Amino acid sequence: MPERIALIGAGVIGKRHLKAMAKVESVELVAIADPLSGAAEIATEHGVPHYPGANEMLGEVAPSGVIIATPTEHHFQPALASLDAGCHLLIEKPIAATVAEAEEIARVSEARGLCVLVGHHRRYYPQVAKAREIVRGGSLGQLVTVSGQWSVRKPESYYTPDWRRRSPAGPVLTNLIHEIDYLRHVVGEIRSVTGLTGNSVQGFEKEDAAAFAFQFENGSLGAFVMSDQADSPWAWEMATGENPAFPRNGQNCITFSGTRGALEFPNLRHWTSDGEPASWITPKAARDISLELGDAFVRQIKHFAEVVAGRANPVISAADATGTLGVTLAVLESARCGNRIDICGPERIN
Repeated sequence: MPERIALIGAGVIGKRHLKAMAKVESVELVAIADPLSGAAEIATEHGVPHYPGANEMLGEVAPSGVIIATPTEHHFQPALASLDAGCHLLIEKPIAATVAEAEEIARVSEARGLCVLVGHHRRYYPQVAKAREIVRGGSLGQLVTVSGQWSVRKPESYYTPDWRRRSPAGPVLTNLIHEIDYLRHVVGEIRSVTGLTGNSVQGFEKEDAAAFAFQFENGSLGAFVMSDQADSPWAWEMATGENPAFPRNGQNCITFSGTRGALEFPNLRHWTSDGEPASWITPKAARDISLELGDAFVRQIKHFAEVVAGRANPVISAADATGTLGVTLAVLESARCGNRIDICGPERIN
């Protein structure tokens, strides 16, 4: 029997989950909860009842799993209500608006014996797993630096809703959190960050550019720049063609550099020295590693079904996602206060 899954939040990302669910036989959509009027039409199209809120839905429907795809500041209460109703959760990233909320979700889920899977969907791509294998396996020697960029120009229509002009919807929490998550996964924990943000282009409350430097626990250093108002070819979406709405150009946007080689990412190009010992005068040779991208959202839904059925543990747990959230919020806090933030130290972000 398929797992009974309800959806809370039928916006852009909620529709992406609905599209993925339609391709997975091991799940069955049983209800949609969303206060917006258009959600009722979406529910009708999918042949399921519509409810204005999570509490009303959970009072009448008994799903085994719930997907929460609301705006981030509205994750916490639906998550607790769903856990109280005995449901396993798939929560869109970020897991919550604050580290304290994320830790409470983790605490309640553990107390209830329920699982929380967090929707950092890029973890499901084989390119990420291969990069982790190369970096952690020593193929690059000792990792020394990581550099990256995510720069796109979102259209003005994107900011028509007022909430997208406010800080919680800025590109750091909306977009950079993806990069921080897979950097933690590929390299290891981030020890400290120093961040800068600016809003010189649009003048909205949210940032339209950010830059940060970071140090990993393994001693390697990194730097990253991003913007949602810079028209460039350097972003994950254009590199991979993950979303058909973005033209694919194949331009890599992350570089891992070690004492014995380097790796371009996400389209994997492994650079090594042609000769020994490796140095700046040694010729460099590149080997491209071709892996099929596939649909990460479909893989994620299949995995969620296995989690709900008790046959798998979440590959991105609440605790893991809380770590990513903490680093991301530290970028914003460092920019605000002008100081370096030690992630696990006395200035830990809550």
